[in-house]
Amino acid sequence: MRTIRHRVTPMVSGGRKRKTTSCCAPRNWLPPPPSFGSDPLEIAPAPALGYTQRMDSAAPSPAPADLPHVLVVDDDDRLRGLLRRYLSDQGFVVSEAGDGAEALALLEAVAVDLVVMDVMMPGVSGFEATRAIRQRSQVPILLLTAMTEVEQRIEGLESGADDYLGKPFEPRELVLRLRRILERATPIPPAPGLRFGTKLFDPVRQRLRQGEEEVRLTSAEAQLLVFFASRAGQPVARDDLIEAGFGGQERAIDVAVTRLRRKLEPDPKAPRYLQTVRGVGYVLQPD
Repeated sequence: MRTIRHRVTPMVSGGRKRKTTSCCAPRNWLPPPPSFGSDPLEIAPAPALGYTQRMDSAAPSPAPADLPHVLVVDDDDRLRGLLRRYLSDQGFVVSEAGDGAEALALLEAVAVDLVVMDVMMPGVSGFEATRAIRQRSQVPILLLTAMTEVEQRIEGLESGADDYLGKPFEPRELVLRLRRILERATPIPPAPGLRFGTKLFDPVRQRLRQGEEEVRLTSAEAQLLVFFASRAGQPVARDDLIEAGFGGQERAIDVAVTRLRRKLEPDPKAPRYLQTVRGVGYVLQPD
């Protein structure tokens, strides 16, 4: 899955201060995965399936291009460590920041695909950091919050966050939400297809479209067009079409081609795209 890397310029600065919370996981967190945000825990290092970095390292190594890069922002060292290990184990690249100001500084230097950020942090809060990021980038942001008031959660979304997750939370739910966000943020490449003037045929979906409208093809017409599309520019003999099951005799093949031309050609009586090759059969010539 191709992902978009985002980079921003920090707009807000502030001091860094650590706080102690109880947002940690129960002892038997793997397996099954726990709710992050309960009892404290010491855990073994996660398998080296991911990649982690801190902004205070001398020169962060470049992230593997095929792994999504997530920035985890939380002033709780223990919870941030749990998230780093779990997300790394799930195949994410993980960078860390201890508060909003540190996150903004890191985003100036490192391209990431998604930000996971706590709301209640000293100095620059999650809301403030989100608004600052939105002035420079559209990198997706998921807020972690222990807030229960609906208005506070709405404030997070209005500040520019793409999603939020309440504490305590199941790490599996966090991973699912991150992957959904990344899917939405990844541009969909143009559908592969053959163009016939204003019409576009997608041989994978077996659909013929003219602008925003679909040109209805019968199953037999769609399969016949797929057959021709796989041999575009090459003459196809009637015997090959018969052998492929598109008709029991040449007359049946001619009738099937005539019907397909009505859907494909601007003028079926003077075919431009599905042409007759005298003495052989037909050839498909897309634009």
